Amino acid sequence: MAINLATKYADKIAEVFTRASFVKGRTANTFDLTGVKTLKVYTPVTVEETDYVREGMNRYGTPSEMQDTVQELRMTQDKAFTLTIDKGNNLDQNLAKRAADMLRLQINEKSTPAADRYALRRFAELAGTVEAAAAAPTKSNVVSLIANGAQALDDGLVPDSNRYIYMTSALYKLLCTSDEFTGVPALGEKALGKGVVGEIFGMQVVRVPQSYMPADCYFLITHKDAVLLPYKISDAKVHNDPVGVSGALIEGRHYYDAFVLGAKCAGVYVLVAAGKVTAAPTAVLADGAATLSCTDSGAVIRYTLDGSDPRYSDSAKDYTGAVTVGAGDSLRAFAACGGKYPSAVADL
Repeated sequence: MAINLATKYADKIAEVFTRASFVKGRTANTFDLTGVKTLKVYTPVTVEETDYVREGMNRYGTPSEMQDTVQELRMTQDKAFTLTIDKGNNLDQNLAKRAADMLRLQINEKSTPAADRYALRRFAELAGTVEAAAAAPTKSNVVSLIANGAQALDDGLVPDSNRYIYMTSALYKLLCTSDEFTGVPALGEKALGKGVVGEIFGMQVVRVPQSYMPADCYFLITHKDAVLLPYKISDAKVHNDPVGVSGALIEGRHYYDAFVLGAKCAGVYVLVAAGKVTAAPTAVLADGAATLSCTDSGAVIRYTLDGSDPRYSDSAKDYTGAVTVGAGDSLRAFAACGGKYPSAVADL
């Protein structure tokens, strides 16, 4: 008879995921994606202020209907695992392989690391600010580079609390041995949780293995409310003595994904290697049409005409030819090229 571990061990499984993860618990939980694979987020679009006029009918300006930008979040990572525990092998090993323990081991060593790697890569690729360093950080400039990231969040009006900076042990070593380290006493604060080893410029430092960091990425800053890592175990069970197996058959499945919320993308900053950011697109306007181009060969350009951010907006389209631009349209575009991070958004 099968034992449904998703029911019997639901709390323990959730605890294992959280404790083993460097990312989970440091992301927003604003949206409940349980039971769905797609969620649309609607963000109201505000308008610029104008001067008040003391006569006439429209003293506050000409009213316009409030618009929304739409971001569609679709869960794509649908993963599964299966393994057997032969009854004879288990007896020979003094019943050391208990099914629940093996499930926990599977989560710790495979499922959670895979989700963390995927999440950090997605956060970096979808970051609101992607900055290219002229060269790899050194002891003499690592603190200044991190300060630039903190400043970017400040300029984006990102709240001071719940900021995290993800870095490898190699970069953390540079940080701790830098000449500027003594000027940041907060780094010596007591660890705030697993993986968190200190604080710099109000950001909790999360040290992750080198294999977890996205390619060509030096460090990643996120604000908790700007990123999502929704995932769940939809099925996990043990079959005792199923057909063809003398022993136990463990099966598990979970799906998840990682997102940056477009409305809060200023809360995600990534510093990457030189030459690893796609060039921003340019436009040539003629007769009410815009021809877009990018100096990076093979780059894909996406654009919007409603003023929304094409990196996150549901109204974004792939550029395939000249774009008709009407009166009142606001053309914005970005470019993405294989092997590089996406470009900044160009207002064209």
